[in-house]
Amino acid sequence: MSDTLLRMTRFYCLILCGALAALASADAWAWGSAGHRMVAALAASELTPAARAEVARLLRGEADPTLAGVANWADGLRDHPPADDPDIAKRTSRWHYVNLDEDDCGYAPPKHCPDGDCVIEAIRRQRDLLADRGQSDAVRAQALKFLVHFVGDVHQPLHTFGRDKGGNTFQLQVDGRGTNLHALWDSGLFAGLGERPLLETVQRLPLPTDAAAVAGDPQAWAEASCRIVLRDGFYPRGAKLPAGYVTQWRPVAEQQLRVAGHHLAALLNEALAAPTAR
Repeated sequence: MSDTLLRMTRFYCLILCGALAALASADAWAWGSAGHRMVAALAASELTPAARAEVARLLRGEADPTLAGVANWADGLRDHPPADDPDIAKRTSRWHYVNLDEDDCGYAPPKHCPDGDCVIEAIRRQRDLLADRGQSDAVRAQALKFLVHFVGDVHQPLHTFGRDKGGNTFQLQVDGRGTNLHALWDSGLFAGLGERPLLETVQRLPLPTDAAAVAGDPQAWAEASCRIVLRDGFYPRGAKLPAGYVTQWRPVAEQQLRVAGHHLAALLNEALAAPTAR
């Protein structure tokens, strides 16, 4: 290979590697990808030995048999449904959110969750399936995968807010680029941060004093998430993101990740306790 051709090859390789790295970085900070994995990793660090053993047993055979490894399974159903249940994504699409904003964040099941199709009741159903040792391992493993994802979802504030489709239609300009408020909370608040440093930062955060009191209550989680959206300044007053928005709201998002991991661990520790302990 000539020196010129070698230099050209290296040049284009650098361009390709840079593009792939940029794509990886953009995807990494969607709450639906690395954010969910982070919640799962935080939860895994708080599991009891009994819960940890049962998680390992139920996830045996998964490509990545860890909580983090299955954290995005529920979102992946849209593109990769199981062959024996091709309509699962459509049937479960409403299980990722609940719209509480029109009632000052108070949950009324008949209004906010008809037929049990919302994230609050989905968490309760899947928790019960996971805890039921009479169910098949396949049913319980699927319930576990749903739970890991839905507990993450309910702590993303805009998954509890119906106005403008949870911020999806609230358009914003961020650094000269168009986006929307939901996407900002999914990814933009953590732009430029590495996954490991952020995980270490979040792990060091103290838990709120009421975290343990509501550890098994998905209704309380959803209502608390919704109240974050009602805080002054959560919705920018204009289409251009204020200069201090990320500085103000990133710590709130980090706290939500921390709390979500703790709540998921508490839920799994109870559901997967040894039968005699339960």
